[in-house]
Amino acid sequence: MANSLRQVKIRINSTKSTAQITKAMYTVSQSKVKRAEKTYKAYKDFMKRIQDTVSQIVEKAGGEYQHPLLLGRDIKKTAYFIITSDRGLAGAYNSSIEKALTEKIKENHKSKDEFITAAIGKKGHFYLKKMGYPMLEENPTYIRDDVLFVDIAPLAKKFVEAYLNKEIDKLVIVYNHYVNSLTQEVTFEELLPIKKIEGSHQQTDFVYETGIEKTLDLLLPMYLEDMIYGIILDAKTAEHSARMNSMKSATDNAEEIIAKLQLLYNRARQSVVTNELIDIIGGANAIGGDD
Repeated sequence: MANSLRQVKIRINSTKSTAQITKAMYTVSQSKVKRAEKTYKAYKDFMKRIQDTVSQIVEKAGGEYQHPLLLGRDIKKTAYFIITSDRGLAGAYNSSIEKALTEKIKENHKSKDEFITAAIGKKGHFYLKKMGYPMLEENPTYIRDDVLFVDIAPLAKKFVEAYLNKEIDKLVIVYNHYVNSLTQEVTFEELLPIKKIEGSHQQTDFVYETGIEKTLDLLLPMYLEDMIYGIILDAKTAEHSARMNSMKSATDNAEEIIAKLQLLYNRARQSVVTNELIDIIGGANAIGGDD
């Protein structure tokens, strides 16, 4: 019985240590969610202004000039770009994206020659490698918690170049869209060819020093890179939120286990004390009987 009590006590202490760790991780993730959400919302306002500007220039160009990034064509090869995390402990954040991508590929493609893949985040990269999917990048692209544009610019440029060189005919980005602190939605967003850019109806007279065509040549690739950066900010907010919720669930579960183990320990301890009292009373009675 003493050994059993000792084992329960060890489990209680071990679970308490785990609960302390998960609670600390929850607090850290909660702080990161607030910071990431603030950054993402600020960037959404910036992107709205960019969209307004680009839509006006595209509209001004009219039918006289069509940039290749705006022109659709027969889809022979699709690029899937998934956004995942570098670390785990985020619930179904990564697995939901991986499952959605696999289902999409099975539905739409009969051969691996019809698509190519890329990933932000170590988890997604090694999943694509494990599945044997053709990949744009052989090495993983890591992403820090405080996302910087310089982290994703090289990969974004590769997508633009691949589309302009007709190596891919469509780019689809797969990510977890941040709805609120409790909800994320797996989203498929087609970025190439660039569809109609929604902007305000306000008209501004711009002066194009190099001409409207060269302006679009410079602006549209930058616009696409900005879109990808904004989506990664969105996905990063969802990642921190998923990890926060996962750590909260882990802490709650640990505390529930501790409560059950403590009850078990108290009952076992009470049983030991009761048996000791019975032995003492029995011994006293035996001594009294001899007299």
